[in-house]
Amino acid sequence: MSDDEALVVKSQRGDRGAFEELVRRTGRLVFSRAYLETGDVHRAEDLTQECFMNAWRSIRQVSDPRGFRSWLLSIVHTAAIDAARLQSRKKRKTRWGRSSEMLHLADASPTPAESSERLEERQRALAVLRDLPDEYRQVLMLRYLGGADYETISRQLALSNGSLRGLLHRGLALLRTRLGNDENSFRKER
Repeated sequence: MSDDEALVVKSQRGDRGAFEELVRRTGRLVFSRAYLETGDVHRAEDLTQECFMNAWRSIRQVSDPRGFRSWLLSIVHTAAIDAARLQSRKKRKTRWGRSSEMLHLADASPTPAESSERLEERQRALAVLRDLPDEYRQVLMLRYLGGADYETISRQLALSNGSLRGLLHRGLALLRTRLGNDENSFRKER
């Protein structure tokens, strides 16, 4: 039985310390997935916290401790969908009301056009990242969205250092190619 599996079993018996260790080991993975789903750091942080709270409440439902990480990622996905639905309902309710987003105070922040362009580029990159094969998407998420180092990624995904570096290299190349193709098609539409 691996360390993670033993921690899951202990957590199922009510050991908070074991669950906290699972949170430390999987926190970056969960945050990366939440950020990939939302594209917003603050919402991803909220979803990560919500995911772990839900996981603690329902840890006894994990029938196979080896599938803990997959189970955890499914909780993140569900939480992201629920949050998007809630956000959509809120937008419909405040259609005629004033929201804090509508108020803009003059400051040194980027212009609305610059902010919009950055947001558009970020959303386009996330969309391409979402469409990459899972083997590349996971390592790129952990490295560039989660900020994990090679050792952490290798341990979380059970990869050798060489395999990880190869996946990162090929994944980045594929991402750049697809972003370049997407950029070319985007320019043709304008």
